[in-house]
Amino acid sequence: MGYRYDLHVHTVEGSACGRSPGAELADFYKEKGYTGIVITDHFFTGNTRPDRNLPWDEWLDAFKEGYRNAKKRGDEIGLTVFYGWEHSFYGNDFLTFGLDNDWLLGHPEIVKLDIVDYLRLVRGAGAFVSHAHPFFEARYIPYIRLLPRDVDAVEVVNAPKGEFVNEMALHYARAYDLIETGGSDCHSVDAEALSGIELDEPVGTLEELIGVMRRREHRVIRPDNPENN
Repeated sequence: MGYRYDLHVHTVEGSACGRSPGAELADFYKEKGYTGIVITDHFFTGNTRPDRNLPWDEWLDAFKEGYRNAKKRGDEIGLTVFYGWEHSFYGNDFLTFGLDNDWLLGHPEIVKLDIVDYLRLVRGAGAFVSHAHPFFEARYIPYIRLLPRDVDAVEVVNAPKGEFVNEMALHYARAYDLIETGGSDCHSVDAEALSGIELDEPVGTLEELIGVMRRREHRVIRPDNPENN
């Protein structure tokens, strides 16, 4: 077994649908044998928890609370915790890795951008973007939208979303030769199915993790394998 990282984790501090605090999630993933996680709370345009009426700098600070709590606990127990977010556009969701609040502070306009403009802005600044569960259907999602030329990767395994959603995502990724990623879309420590990616060697920074994915030196964890749960 290699070194496992979950790329899709929500906290109660940052996501309105989150049910467990960042610190508890850190303990949970350590117990499950993971080496690291990326906190990807729902951003301003999605199901976020911080009050959108706050000034931009205060909102960003509140939004990062779940990550800070998870990282603090992770540092104590030996779990690596990275920072990202899940950006939404009419229910279409994009995991964004590699930028931080210092960059966000200078770009408040991103909350009003069309999704193509958003993707081109963040990727132009060096971000790595994976299209999360692109074929998931729900009443709040008006349409499925695929943007193969404006993302780096596709989440081909979303642990709770089901076989059809994941199979379609895999077809999509391979049709366009996009990087394949996995994630648990975890919202609480009661999550039963986990996913993510597995590496041969641990990484110490998010930049290193992104580099491994860009070089496709990782494996996607399948939640139907009992060893991964």
